[in-house]
Amino acid sequence: MPDPLHVPASILVYVGLDAVGDGLIKLPFVRALRSAFPKARITWVAGKGHTVFADTLGPLVRGLLDEVIDEADIGSHPMELLSRPLSGRSFDLIIDTQRRGLTTLILRRIRHRRFISATAGYLFSDIRPRERTRPASMIGQLMQLAEAAAGCPVEANFPLPRDPAIEAEAERLLPAGPRYVGLAPGAGGRWKCWPLERYIALAAGLRDAVPVFLLGPAEAEDWAATIRAALPHALLPLQQASQLTPMLTIALGRRLAAAVTNDSGTGHMLGAADIPLVSLFGPTPANKFAPLTRRAAILRAQDFGGEAMEAIPREAVEKALSQLLL
Repeated sequence: MPDPLHVPASILVYVGLDAVGDGLIKLPFVRALRSAFPKARITWVAGKGHTVFADTLGPLVRGLLDEVIDEADIGSHPMELLSRPLSGRSFDLIIDTQRRGLTTLILRRIRHRRFISATAGYLFSDIRPRERTRPASMIGQLMQLAEAAAGCPVEANFPLPRDPAIEAEAERLLPAGPRYVGLAPGAGGRWKCWPLERYIALAAGLRDAVPVFLLGPAEAEDWAATIRAALPHALLPLQQASQLTPMLTIALGRRLAAAVTNDSGTGHMLGAADIPLVSLFGPTPANKFAPLTRRAAILRAQDFGGEAMEAIPREAVEKALSQLLL
């Protein structure tokens, strides 16, 4: 538990910017902060660009963040060292999530009681983590900052908000009763995708479970007809949804017994659903981009003698999935 003498009432978290992928990766950090400091007022500041927590992913952080300051224009100009950013506001705790020295020095100009930053090996930080080795993953680095703030290990277990209308839509698309297994064959680039025919073969081999393919609009255009022809009993709920949102994908994820995914935004949405997850990696490093979830199996092409996603054998994915379904 955090030291009761130093529990902050107000926290500022500084980021440069957040694209959708960044925001999804950072969700466990936001959840861990709120879990560690349930009564604090948490302000999220995007100093050098736009944060999707101000719009696209805003519904996912409702109740976790109290304030989002978008495109604040803080942390880039040396002349800021002569002023007090944020109009002289003060915070009990500032968490600097970036590592550029000038930006860190500018942030220290904001009035605060304690300051945490990994810049220059925590040289400018009032608090340092017990383990100073830099984690490979972005989320690992952020969780290290959260643990330094709390003074103890933290968990990303604060529940995400649920919209009753979206939960009802998820129930309509995946009604209670069957056991569902999710399959997310898409990614930001096809070179990150395990072959679609292997996803189809994996789905065809499922026993006592209904395959659920989660396809984005572009993937559906290319793949939906192929999947429906090969697997008439498979469900494609996002293609039946009234509106596509990350919250709906997460709500659908909660209705799955487990899922298989590439390195993708959908993978991080399913990680946010806290379900057992098989994550497949090839050209991108798993130790940097793997979703954070309670039960996971990470399969890398390199473990099977290759670099491309095709190196991952179907049998290995089947085995990992069956173990998670036990």
